[in-house]
Amino acid sequence: MRTFDNKTVLITGGSRGIGKAIAIRLAAEGANIAFAGKTAEPNPKLEGTIYTAAEEIAKAGSGKVLPIQGDIRFDESIKDIVKRTVEMFGGIDILINNASAINLSATEQVEPKRYDLMHTINVRGTFFMSQACIPYLKQAHNPHILNLSPPLNLDPRWFGPHLAYTMSKYGMSMIVIGLAEELRGYRIAANALWPRTTIATAAVQNVLGGDFLIQRSRTPEIVADAAYYILQRPSFETSGNFFIDEDVLSAEGVTDFTKYAINPDQKLMNDLFL
Repeated sequence: MRTFDNKTVLITGGSRGIGKAIAIRLAAEGANIAFAGKTAEPNPKLEGTIYTAAEEIAKAGSGKVLPIQGDIRFDESIKDIVKRTVEMFGGIDILINNASAINLSATEQVEPKRYDLMHTINVRGTFFMSQACIPYLKQAHNPHILNLSPPLNLDPRWFGPHLAYTMSKYGMSMIVIGLAEELRGYRIAANALWPRTTIATAAVQNVLGGDFLIQRSRTPEIVADAAYYILQRPSFETSGNFFIDEDVLSAEGVTDFTKYAINPDQKLMNDLFL
């Protein structure tokens, strides 16, 4: 039996980038995958749709795949995502809060709609997705919540340049601390995972640094491989941690990370908050 046979994994923001890579990795290990995303129609600025992603995920494994068009900013959408997942698979074993919005503007340049977008997706969405899944995680064997959020680093240099974004990502990380403690009695793990380097995603391409930064980044598969190892650990022993992808893989005996580099000839760029 493979590690995740008969497990149901629910992923937010699963149609591209890190979310899709995690879905493919866990599907290859037998997991059933439900994932939510907003893109149902092709967008010239973004790779793929929830349906093209579902095809890729299905090809990777033998489990079932459920793509759900949804927006975790809205309560009814969260309820629908969870309801449809449970109706199809009978429960939820793992929740991955991957959906996130980014804007690195200085305070004077942040428009209210951009601030609200980051905080309603990153913090509010993560909080209420977790809340909606807790009743089902309580019934699961080895249940995990995994947030794609950084370690809490209070160095002012992470606040000064992009305060609004930092607040929103640290909000996701505070949820990890709170849920790890609150759910300890139910043996539900709550952890965070963050990449050592920038990852070649649409956000890096379109928001952070274009091709220059892409060439100095790693592929999403390094985060997916780290998630794979974290999520098979006993939930009652593994909670309240802020994992870094490279450290997780090193602990599993991985010593060569070259295969994850977009361009092995370029010096890698550290991600934010590290």
